[in-house]
Amino acid sequence: MELWKKLKTADKPIVLYGMGNGADRILDVMEARGIKVSGVFASDGFVRHQQFRGFTVGSYEELKDRFGDMIVLVCFGTHRPEVLANIKRIMKEQEVYAPDVPVAGETIFDEAFVKQHYFEFTKVYEMLSDEQSRLVYKNILRSKLTGEIPPLFECETQPEEAWGLLGLSDEECYLDLGAFTGDTVQRFIDFTGGKYQKITAVEPDLKNFKKLLNNTEDLPNIRCFHGCADENSGERLYAMEGGRKSHVLQRGGIAIPSITVDDLLAGEPVSFIKMDVEGMEAAVLRGAAGSIRKCRPSLQVAAYHRSEDLFALPLLLESIQPGAKLYLRHFSCLPAWDTDFYFKF
Repeated sequence: MELWKKLKTADKPIVLYGMGNGADRILDVMEARGIKVSGVFASDGFVRHQQFRGFTVGSYEELKDRFGDMIVLVCFGTHRPEVLANIKRIMKEQEVYAPDVPVAGETIFDEAFVKQHYFEFTKVYEMLSDEQSRLVYKNILRSKLTGEIPPLFECETQPEEAWGLLGLSDEECYLDLGAFTGDTVQRFIDFTGGKYQKITAVEPDLKNFKKLLNNTEDLPNIRCFHGCADENSGERLYAMEGGRKSHVLQRGGIAIPSITVDDLLAGEPVSFIKMDVEGMEAAVLRGAAGSIRKCRPSLQVAAYHRSEDLFALPLLLESIQPGAKLYLRHFSCLPAWDTDFYFKF
């Protein structure tokens, strides 16, 4: 059953776990759908009885003493083992869900959305190349629709296993789009034993970019570009938030360079592209069409920023260059973030 409908008819108090941007967005959806929230709590280290959207933020134990049986909504993203362990502990005592609200865009993943795009979801499911991908696809769809957490735990794998599907070698020309502070560059180097042809790393947030430069300054054959990959080259307005919350804006923010992959590479070879660009994945794929057709690189593409990503991105790549084997993997994270498509030509 769709989570929002379940919450609408719930006979238990509904409380939010978290008080950041995720809680804001979830509370907005609940208010729009007439769903009552009875309280908010945060992890013990963050509880200072501050105010959040008219609620005094308490601890889990305080709300449990007040309400007894509750429905708890996890309102933040995390991959930290100690936080996930605490959520599992609460799940033993309460009914717990992780609502899905998109990182980018406004489309809510509900029953109407699934029915509208049933054909596309079915087509992508049939394109998947192995049983693990099909398990991940079914479990992610179920969790996004129902808010259920166990399906996510049941389909987790490790990033190294996913890169093994691509057969990465020590001859890669690696393009990292959304390089952050160099964490995925380092994982790539560790995976290939420090051997590669070249690395190009693109990061739009200036604070992240400076850390990227510091963290990669001793690496050979690496080029770092401050700007964002896009469908067209020029400029983009950007929210510089110094972390993973940074994103492209329609207005406001700071103007930064934008560049297509085709312009960035200017005909140079590329064998592996990692793309985690905060909801800009479709635009970046369109701006990389020439390079994809010419080089047929392996691709890792984030599949969790927009509600439509789970069908739109594979279908877009198929229209650009058909014939890639398609895989889907989910790594340890709540909600259904850290879910990526892998394409192997």
